[in-house]
Amino acid sequence: MGRELFIGDIHGCCETFKKLIERIELNKSDTLYFVGDYIDRGPDSKGVIDYILELREKGYSLHTLRGNHEQMMLDSLKEGGAFDLWMLNGGESTLESFGISSAEGLDRPYMEFFSQTPHYVKTDKFIVVHAGLNFYADDPLADKDSMIWIRNFAVDRSYLNGRLLIHGHTPMDRESVVSQEFEGPVNIDGGCVYGKAGFFGSLFALDLTGKEFIEVKNID
Repeated sequence: MGRELFIGDIHGCCETFKKLIERIELNKSDTLYFVGDYIDRGPDSKGVIDYILELREKGYSLHTLRGNHEQMMLDSLKEGGAFDLWMLNGGESTLESFGISSAEGLDRPYMEFFSQTPHYVKTDKFIVVHAGLNFYADDPLADKDSMIWIRNFAVDRSYLNGRLLIHGHTPMDRESVVSQEFEGPVNIDGGCVYGKAGFFGSLFALDLTGKEFIEVKNID
């Protein structure tokens, strides 16, 4: 049996991402879950997606969830003001890395990647989403907006029924990440792309099997 591994928000930090994969010594018996936000703000969003596609092509088991930044990019294709919102949230760096002026210029493999990202994965042991869950909803797993945007949510442990909720989206300093217990929700967003902004700047993987956090400081 391999490990169950989870990677936080990458935001275009491709070299840091590659270093983390090297650090965790990923093998093909492992299952790797990404909480989304592969793109925007960082220097090489295209490189991040290329590397994920390369790992998948080589036969590694990957689950690539959708983050709010992927959603903003997809929305920019169909909603008038959505392009401006995406640009305000780091979308320009993504367009530059792909060498295009709008998401319409994405080649088919990239568009398929983004459009096929699920909002969550649920197993007997955990639920993984990008941002969290709205436990006030009749069905938290039907509230897609909350799964990619929510912050500071209250948790209904009876709904989780013993499952661990794993998410990213809200940056935390490294001490706050590594001090988390494996009981309540676990946030694995170390604010990697904010490497020069105070307490942030780490990309984290969570090894749920070994119950440990694996950290790489931003090198992009």
